[in-house]
Amino acid sequence: MQEMFRSGAVGELKLDALIADLWWRVRLLNTDILEEEAKAGVFDPQQPTYPPLAASLRTRRDNLVATLGMLEQRAASAHEAA
Repeated sequence: MQEMFRSGAVGELKLDALIADLWWRVRLLNTDILEEEAKAGVFDPQQPTYPPLAASLRTRRDNLVATLGMLEQRAASAHEAA
């Protein structure tokens, strides 16, 4: 029984570490988006001259944030169950 508890705690720590790492990546993507927008001088994604790379990075970031939402819910459930 004790071994199962330890593996659960390790799993929670790994999930927390994954979440932290993914938020770090979101911040990197935000920086890359801002750099691309600044290079093009276009900050509105609705503009036809908006940089395609920035649009792609926005999509990646938004998908990552959605995934993080699900992972954070899972982590919260795991913390409550412990």
